Amino acid sequence: MSWERRALGHILTRVAETESRAAPRWPLYADPASGSWTTTARGSWAGGFWAGLLWLRVIVHGDEGASAAARSAALAPWLDADTAARGLIFWYGTSLARDRPESEALRERAAQACLDAFDPTLGMVPWGTAFGGPRELARVDALPGLVPLLGLAGPPGDAAAGAQLRLQLDLTDDAAVPAWARRPDGTWRPHPEPPSGWSRTIGWLALACADAAHTGQVLPPGELRQILARPCVAARFAPGSPAVPPASAVRRGGPPDTSAAAIEAVAALKLAALAEGRAASALRDRAAGVLAELVGSHLRDGRLLDGCYDLVHGVATRHELVWGDFFLAAGLAMLIGAIGPFAC
Repeated sequence: MSWERRALGHILTRVAETESRAAPRWPLYADPASGSWTTTARGSWAGGFWAGLLWLRVIVHGDEGASAAARSAALAPWLDADTAARGLIFWYGTSLARDRPESEALRERAAQACLDAFDPTLGMVPWGTAFGGPRELARVDALPGLVPLLGLAGPPGDAAAGAQLRLQLDLTDDAAVPAWARRPDGTWRPHPEPPSGWSRTIGWLALACADAAHTGQVLPPGELRQILARPCVAARFAPGSPAVPPASAVRRGGPPDTSAAAIEAVAALKLAALAEGRAASALRDRAAGVLAELVGSHLRDGRLLDGCYDLVHGVATRHELVWGDFFLAAGLAMLIGAIGPFAC
């Protein structure tokens, strides 16, 4: 058995064990020593990743899917939440539910809800108030999931996705500031949370750009190449770049963030599928190398350790994170051909 299949099997075994203990609560992050999960009642912004992991288990191991279907259905209350994180919740919580009419219907309802929330004056679906803080925030973690989800709403959805992506790209210069707040005069200022130097900024941005370029309706190939050439983006996908970024690029001596590395690996596999020749090979090799490093140095008993949830507030700074597990598992599944690069 290949290392990819073996590692994926360990992760999905851990998923099944956790589901049997945690349901109906939702795993969020787990203690690195004990493996005990901190859970939430409704899944928070990361609930879609748990449903996605259960759907991956259905695909890889042929489970009948009752648990996965129940988890996707349980996301429905988030349809009315005021947050752009509905992209993360509903895209990743339903996209792997192959040939499941209930999940497909939920995904379509979510796409329309996100389109209805699009504010043409702002040029985006606002971050919203569901998790506190200012409503009119442009955050890079609003993009992944939201871009392909909006695409399900037809041409108006593509236009909304394109506007949101371009706004974030215009704001996110080479300093890679992940969040911006709208001033009363219509201009934007950097917002302190997430802070500048945040580990997941490039991964989320690259993931959304790859999904936007997949159909060519939202982002033409030429624009994608320009984005990938930005120094802050190119540095993370260069062959010699460290596999795992620090949780903060501006705070010395901090922990790593393996979840950011897993996100970047999946983004690289998506970008490789869009590229040609040597560029495609280099991106795929980069993704495989990052995934091998994560498995070899940070995976223990199916748990991807050394993920950093929130460095600023000292929350789960060296932990197993549900989205880290998801993107590692998804990347491994892509490597072995169990799913395509744009399956989720």
